[in-house]
Amino acid sequence: MHFKRNPSPLIKPPNEALSGVLAQTMEYFHIPEDVIAICLGKSTYARTGIIVNVTPLEPGWHGHVTLEISNTNSLPARVHAGEGICQFLFFRGDRPKTTYADRSGKYLGQTEVTLPRV
Repeated sequence: MHFKRNPSPLIKPPNEALSGVLAQTMEYFHIPEDVIAICLGKSTYARTGIIVNVTPLEPGWHGHVTLEISNTNSLPARVHAGEGICQFLFFRGDRPKTTYADRSGKYLGQTEVTLPRV
């Protein structure tokens, strides 16, 4: 997935595993009611210590995905806007009794980087 808005590269200081940066995918997702998606970081960035954290995209969810990016390396790492940093795997199964859309989940339809809604 790609992140957008800032044309300058993001430089993450070393050893910032606990303080990440939030970014947003360029793509807007519409997850079908019988599909769940899992996000994995791409190997080139993972090899430099960049970790991307995203919770699963649940059946019925839609919106831009908010990505949390951390640097676990002892050196600074650079991430460029518009470059693929992660990838999503889609798994089809049975429709759950209640989808994310059915319960009007709090992150449904997000269109920008979204802070935690606790």
